[in-house]
Amino acid sequence: MFLTDGWQDYTVLDTGDGMKLERWGDVVLARPDPQVIWAKQAPALWQDAHAEYIRSERGGGKWNFIKKLPERWTVTYGGLKFYVRPTGFKHTGLFPEQASNWDFMAKMIERASFRPRILNLFAYTGGATLACAQAGAQVTHIDAAKSMNGWAKENLFLSGLEGRPVRILADDCLKFVLREQRRGNRYDGIVMDPPSYGRGADGKVFRTEDDLFHLVCETAKLLSDTPLFFIINSYTTGLSSIVCQNLLNICLNGRRGTIDAGDLCLPVKGQQIVLPCGTTTRWHI
Repeated sequence: MFLTDGWQDYTVLDTGDGMKLERWGDVVLARPDPQVIWAKQAPALWQDAHAEYIRSERGGGKWNFIKKLPERWTVTYGGLKFYVRPTGFKHTGLFPEQASNWDFMAKMIERASFRPRILNLFAYTGGATLACAQAGAQVTHIDAAKSMNGWAKENLFLSGLEGRPVRILADDCLKFVLREQRRGNRYDGIVMDPPSYGRGADGKVFRTEDDLFHLVCETAKLLSDTPLFFIINSYTTGLSSIVCQNLLNICLNGRRGTIDAGDLCLPVKGQQIVLPCGTTTRWHI
């Protein structure tokens, strides 16, 4: 288990009945979480919610805004700042549990005797990009969604990192990886957050069960001779972290290193409960 417990601007206040209650700065949101199969432990706290995401029986859902919210607001982690806002399909533009990986990557980068080159695939709004850039790395950020890349650029400026060596590109991850192979480019650290199901910039569909193994094996060819880490995050329901551990063992065959795999978790304030939030698998030197 990797427990993310260093947040000041984010807290899980309670969980129960398929929902989680979270404080994002001064805003309290109630969002669905299918793994929460127990009862609410602090029912009175839920009255403080500013908004609740309500699932539809036909799929998807919508936000019910109980109190007036700003269009977007800022949360801070260490020296990093992020814009957050309620978006479609319950998300806010940030996965706070990933801060455990940000801290891990930052430590690996800071102790390197050179400026590492980091590749962030399916990079979303740039949490890992910002953490690696702040630690001193040169970062290439790839996501097929131009809107997410725009959000990442805003986060970069918000955090005062606009002068760091960061490339933010809209591209299909596999196509980019194959082009980088032909160019002879190599990276000292790789992190990827592939979707269970997604559509690339060219409309091509990505499915974890069909495409992840090929992607990991091709991406592994981009590791330099001085590698620091290779991280795979997964939010695919039912996909064990052992699966990604097996992928890295196969695709990094012959490279010496250690693999750590497990659930990413968030503590629930004042309770002996932790909230599982997907898995992460880390190969590192």
